[in-house]
Amino acid sequence: MDVIFNCPKCDQELAVDSTGAGTQIACPSCGETIVIPEPSMPGARAGNDHATAAPRPGASAINSSAAAKVELHLRVPSNKAPESLIAKPLAPLEVAAKESDKKLRVKTIRHTDCVEVGHDKFDEIVSSFIGKVGEANIVNMTPLNYSHLDIGSQKLLTDFGVMIVYRG
Repeated sequence: MDVIFNCPKCDQELAVDSTGAGTQIACPSCGETIVIPEPSMPGARAGNDHATAAPRPGASAINSSAAAKVELHLRVPSNKAPESLIAKPLAPLEVAAKESDKKLRVKTIRHTDCVEVGHDKFDEIVSSFIGKVGEANIVNMTPLNYSHLDIGSQKLLTDFGVMIVYRG
């Protein structure tokens, strides 16, 4: 608790911790040696009986009213955990993508499945699939050579395709 009092020489208002009561200090305004008064009672200031008391003789009305208006800011302890005032930043997109639950998947596109009425749509279908999955999710693309039996000619034909490993 602070002891609030006025210098007897220059009438400067001073506030000193109550543990220093009875010791001598030099007034910061005029340099006069002052003895810090004892606190009179909890909540009251030295030199005043009550906050509404009349000013002491020799003290100006402005100084006593200013001393009466001093606010004390007290903190009440609580058992609740303090809230964090600084929010933790979100993880970058690359980290979030790696930590997500996306599993590795495999898609095989064969050339023979992409031929429609004499039109070869293999490149369009592969490009469309890559665009749908997203290039960032592609892990690996492997070209394939395979053979199959042509139903019409009963011949063994070789063809190609692509195996795409992706996250999805």
